[in-house]
Amino acid sequence: MIDLFLIIACSVAVVLLFFFWFAKQSIKSGISKDDNQNNIPDSWEKKLGLIFKLKNFLILILGIIIGLLLGNSSFIQ
Repeated sequence: MIDLFLIIACSVAVVLLFFFWFAKQSIKSGISKDDNQNNIPDSWEKKLGLIFKLKNFLILILGIIIGLLLGNSSFIQ
């Protein structure tokens, strides 16, 4: 059961990190505009602003969860 939670936590981390990477890449490539230079596309800022504000906290919590699950999983014995 812990192994399943570990796989889910790693999957969520990969999706979240891809989301943040895509936001920054879309600004650099010119797909999206960023008038205030905060690395958040203006079209996403109103809808998903909370996720970007909690970015560091979310990554920290996911890292702690993955670390705890790795310590208790059967993948590493």
